Amino acid sequence: MNHDIDIKKLRINCFRQSKVPGEFMLQMRVPGSMIEAKYLQVVQDIANKWGNGTFHIGMRQTLNMPGIKYENIEEVNKYIRGYIHDIEIEMCDVDMEDTDAGYPTIGARNIMSCIGNSHCIKANANTYKLARKIEKIVFPSHYHIKVAVSGCPNDCGKGHFNDFGIMGVAKMEYHPERCIGCGACVKACEHHATRVLSLNKDGKVDKDTCCCVGCGECTIACPTSAWTRKETKFYRVTLGGRTGKQFPRMGKLFLNWITEDALLQVFGNWHKFSAWVMDNKPEYIHGGHLIDISGYAKFKEIILDGVELNPECLVAEELYWTESEQRANIHLKPIEQHKKAGPQN
Repeated sequence: MNHDIDIKKLRINCFRQSKVPGEFMLQMRVPGSMIEAKYLQVVQDIANKWGNGTFHIGMRQTLNMPGIKYENIEEVNKYIRGYIHDIEIEMCDVDMEDTDAGYPTIGARNIMSCIGNSHCIKANANTYKLARKIEKIVFPSHYHIKVAVSGCPNDCGKGHFNDFGIMGVAKMEYHPERCIGCGACVKACEHHATRVLSLNKDGKVDKDTCCCVGCGECTIACPTSAWTRKETKFYRVTLGGRTGKQFPRMGKLFLNWITEDALLQVFGNWHKFSAWVMDNKPEYIHGGHLIDISGYAKFKEIILDGVELNPECLVAEELYWTESEQRANIHLKPIEQHKKAGPQN
């Protein structure tokens, strides 16, 4: 009977409840949002054999098959054993059991990413490779965390609305001997970035280093390679972003110019931080709320414990969020009332 179904247990198993009693949607993880096209056959097989013939690309870049009957879930879990093995154990080197039971948890949500520098000329980082490294650290775990990786500060991966938003940034090197003073980099920075470049009286480029976001627009625009990216890869990290009905907010800058090695050490402390906040009793509470419960100072103390930050890395001293007060709706009026009020002087 439908009332005997353990909805919470199935959610942990990555099956989401449907509006139709007794039907569920499987969410298959795609860490870093890139897999071989051959796995689309798995999607098709599940959708046609056990689902309703459709699939949905989830908002966290999962592959979702709706319309799966409760009585078929065990069979579906057996079928996806090979996919989970290939993606989680082989591709991401995740430490988890290889069983017929399906996904062990929905805790650490699917790590999203844009396509990164495997394709995009704007990107400073290989996003899906980094996402897979983070996957190995945070999954499986019953403590919830949402992570998105973008290849550059354009943040196409929408990291600003995740617990952790990661953007690839680069330190630029200027080679004045190659510069012809065309001003292409200055125009690119003015139009697309933070306007930190200017031409001096000698026809060379000056840079205000305080506000450079490391986007790399200057390197793309320069016709003579007078600007190049330094070899070391860096990242900027935003913290505490989220969507939701009650308190949606955009994340704040937490770390800037952090190297990959240091960044992975930070994620290595996430389980310890979550366990401290929740007294080792994980519940379905997302990471941003755990940070709110602990306060930024305590979060920073635990999450950076033992982390060997590179000399260039900058850490936010304090973070302050302004919550979106949904009760502000009381200030909204029907359009008829606005018309009656007339123009305001």
